[in-house]
Amino acid sequence: MTDVGPFGLSVRDQALEADVQAGLAAVEEGLFEATKSEVPFITEAAQHLVRAGGKRFRPLLVMLSAQFGDRYAPGIVPSAVVVELTHLATLYHDDVMDEATVRRGVASANARWDNSVAVLTGDFLFARASHTLADLGPEAVRVQAEAFERLVTGQILETAGPQDGRDPVEHYLDVLGGKTGSLVAVSCRFGAMMSGADETTVDVLTQYGERLGVAFQLADDVLDIASDSHESGKTPGTDLREGIPTMPVLRLRERAARLGLADDIALCELLDSDLTDDQRHAEALRLLRAHPALDQARKDTVRYAQDARSALAPLPECAAKTALVELCDAVVHRAG
Repeated sequence: MTDVGPFGLSVRDQALEADVQAGLAAVEEGLFEATKSEVPFITEAAQHLVRAGGKRFRPLLVMLSAQFGDRYAPGIVPSAVVVELTHLATLYHDDVMDEATVRRGVASANARWDNSVAVLTGDFLFARASHTLADLGPEAVRVQAEAFERLVTGQILETAGPQDGRDPVEHYLDVLGGKTGSLVAVSCRFGAMMSGADETTVDVLTQYGERLGVAFQLADDVLDIASDSHESGKTPGTDLREGIPTMPVLRLRERAARLGLADDIALCELLDSDLTDDQRHAEALRLLRAHPALDQARKDTVRYAQDARSALAPLPECAAKTALVELCDAVVHRAG
């Protein structure tokens, strides 16, 4: 039994382990090849986050989903490269929007160079993803385009905030479905689709990926508050500093509005203050880490992970299904 992929996922089947390890190694090679440029500086910037590593969560899902068809089909590895390049491109752009200084334990591209380089490098990665995608056929292009539209829409909805009268938690879950769920769903869809799995299997895995993606992001929300930079690979409380309401903050505000407790209201006021001040920021993190809202956000993570697990019910029992179920458990464990 060997740990592969994110969170030390344990694969107990030797044949599946070999397939997944070989697939992820091929994806890694594909990522470095896709990020090469005739201009050395572009290569350096484009490979900055590739070299920093990462969980390769989305390529892993491509490999596991491909097990339900012809797992050696030629489009599987390129489609995994596409989803990971797309994900990496969004990280370059996110770090500019969040003014982040650390990503995956190294300086973010915008901190190492500047915002312009980071944005243009993200655009370069999108272009390279599109180039690879074009060889996978018009249906793959359509699927990726729809997912990318949802991803951008989710980001815009997050920036705009909920409309008057809209429940902020429901709004935020819609944001996560677009920002994170869409690309995770496509990872599962591509794996199944490229392997030639039947339509029902493709749909089941797509639904699983959507729900798992939301759970994954909710776990990230918890980690952003609860972890240190060594554990998460990025600066804790980045979204907090930027005033971006993640699930722990939304659950806090919901509780403050419902119960009217003085400590809750005071913490909300602290969050509304200038958290670019390091002392205020540290105090806000300390109080949120001890607040029931963080536990509620963990429960939200568990709920979506359980929904993802339930979505897998129609699939036949096999090693790949077991691994997908264990990923649900791993996401929950990650959130503590």
